[in-house]
Amino acid sequence: MLDPHVWASLITLSILEIVLGIDNLVFIAVLASRLPPHQRARARHFGLALALLTRLALLGSIAWIAGLTTPVFHAFGQSFSWRDMILILGGLYLIYKGTVEIHEHVEVGGFKGADGNAAAPAGGLVSPVGIVLQIAVIDIVFSLDSVITAVGMAQEIWIMVTAVVLAMAVMIAAANPIGDFISRHPSVQMLAFAFILLVGAVLVADGFEMHIPKGYIYGAIAFSIFVESMNIMAGRKRRAATPRPEA
Repeated sequence: MLDPHVWASLITLSILEIVLGIDNLVFIAVLASRLPPHQRARARHFGLALALLTRLALLGSIAWIAGLTTPVFHAFGQSFSWRDMILILGGLYLIYKGTVEIHEHVEVGGFKGADGNAAAPAGGLVSPVGIVLQIAVIDIVFSLDSVITAVGMAQEIWIMVTAVVLAMAVMIAAANPIGDFISRHPSVQMLAFAFILLVGAVLVADGFEMHIPKGYIYGAIAFSIFVESMNIMAGRKRRAATPRPEA
């Protein structure tokens, strides 16, 4: 515990786990926005709890995790491991999900009714169980990437577990503010859908051994969010400066 290298490893890994968890947090926020407002916070927290349990379970089977990176077959002059196939399938699912969300948001007009509450999408009613199942499926993909990073950076299992728990605590604290912000602003919802599409494409590319630095992706998304935040603040100032018509 007194070794500075241990603390440096713990802090660095915790920060990386938080960054890697942004994908999962945005996906959970988008899915939870389809539920009635009073159920969204519970769905977000339950989804993140599932992600924590999944990551801890994967950390408890490090030997199995290491085996996932072993090539199992070759095709088109390239080797594929179980990790590659999970990333490809997960990426394709995110691309599909992002496309469906954008279609419903544009063609149907979003997920909010005239009363400001969540409205059912075109495909039918949304159930909390269905949302949780979708979160559980994609948690496996995001957790796999996160755990492999942890195993590669730290040698002590307690460092990995502590970093994962600390990162998840930060994400749980940020889940409601981020989710509520995305739900309130349709333009930010569209950015979140685009982010899901982008992450899906990155996962597919990673599965085919075409590695794209995630820093580029996060940087582009952060810049887009910054620009959209400026637009939102400018819109508020314009509305505040516009005189209201007299009754």
